[in-house]
Amino acid sequence: MKLYMFEHCSLCFRVRMTAALKGMHLQEIVVLDDDTDTIVGLVGRRVIPVLELDDGRPMLESMAMVRHIEGLGKPVLTGAERPEIAAWEECATPKLAHLTQPRYPLLGLREFAMVAAHDHYVMSKRKALGDLVELRAQTRTFLKDLTPDLEALDRMIESPRAVNGELSLDDVRVLPLLRSAAVVAGLRFPGHVRNYYEAMMDRIGHRPLPSI
Repeated sequence: MKLYMFEHCSLCFRVRMTAALKGMHLQEIVVLDDDTDTIVGLVGRRVIPVLELDDGRPMLESMAMVRHIEGLGKPVLTGAERPEIAAWEECATPKLAHLTQPRYPLLGLREFAMVAAHDHYVMSKRKALGDLVELRAQTRTFLKDLTPDLEALDRMIESPRAVNGELSLDDVRVLPLLRSAAVVAGLRFPGHVRNYYEAMMDRIGHRPLPSI
């Protein structure tokens, strides 16, 4: 299977971590941020990630990809889910965007390897969020807004090995967002969150993104 992806993309990382937990190989294809033609050629519109199955069929929607991979061989995401974790994800995701998205183009990631790709990202995010330099200057304010969410997650984590004590789809919701959050150099995870993040990243064998 081939995964068309961006390195910074948390939805892409859902798929990558699931494959890693299953011990399955994915051919990861990093697409330049301005390379619309490749994705449109696969699925008719610009969307990331795209999973190309072994028979050539493309699959969209990251959780659909996660469930497909989980259904191959012995399952690993067998634990129960909690609605409060899904609610936490919904609340934290927009707050994280103001911290993480202005930093991604500074991290030397492969999707920004060409100047045109870098500029394409900056222009699109400027339209969506505002000036990225100004957003980075407001880091302290955004961190203060995010802190209660991290503290709430800290109280919900049951084990460094799994949010709910046993691996579940909730881990696929939480770990990619923590990986994204960790690009903010001034962010400090609470104890349980830090232990969980470090243990899970070590477990799946992925290095964190750079921080800035």
